[in-house]
Amino acid sequence: MNRLAKLGDDDNYALACLQFLPETIRANRYLVREGDRVDRCCIVVEGYACRDKLVRKGERQIVSFHMRGDLLDLQHSLLPIADHNLTAITDVTVGWIAGETLLELAQKHPRIAQAFMKDSLIDASISREWVLNVGRRDAKTRVAHMICEFVTRRQNLGIASEAPVSLPFTQQQIGDATGLTAVHVNRMLRALREEGAFDHGDRFLKIADWQKLRAIGEFNPAYLHQAA
Repeated sequence: MNRLAKLGDDDNYALACLQFLPETIRANRYLVREGDRVDRCCIVVEGYACRDKLVRKGERQIVSFHMRGDLLDLQHSLLPIADHNLTAITDVTVGWIAGETLLELAQKHPRIAQAFMKDSLIDASISREWVLNVGRRDAKTRVAHMICEFVTRRQNLGIASEAPVSLPFTQQQIGDATGLTAVHVNRMLRALREEGAFDHGDRFLKIADWQKLRAIGEFNPAYLHQAA
């Protein structure tokens, strides 16, 4: 929260006193299903998760990725019906907290309320960039851009400070996030490897040249508002 607002000692103490209910969810399992009645939010403690939506015939669109330190679905403190799925990408450990508790916290601590608002606004900014990425960039660029965002957000959270970085995505998951088939993703990753942006990996993709990947993805991190 301190990266989103200048919190005082009383704010930090109130956050430290919050009671979370820990839970570990296996990869590819739901934390929340679209249509569920939900009255709690969660913070990611370890691992990776995503928000996604399904069409009637079962195809999935991933609309955001989330990692350690992310506060997920703050909207459920005010909107009780889930409008998307929350799914574990890897095994993920989260801490659940009642939405009502977060509302009370925001009411008593204006600077924490400001941090919550900034978090929601940045989330909306990232969503706009994802719409642009899927709607207007070519296949290779959108794959490179998606991966650049993921790496940059990890660095901003202090999870990893430099390349090379191993990425915990399957080709299907990359396809679900970029609107491509797994076969098309495979071709784009091969092209990125041939251009020197990636090394070959067994289970994980490994970035070989960060600057080259960033150039191919036309990646400008301003929309992440890292200095907000």
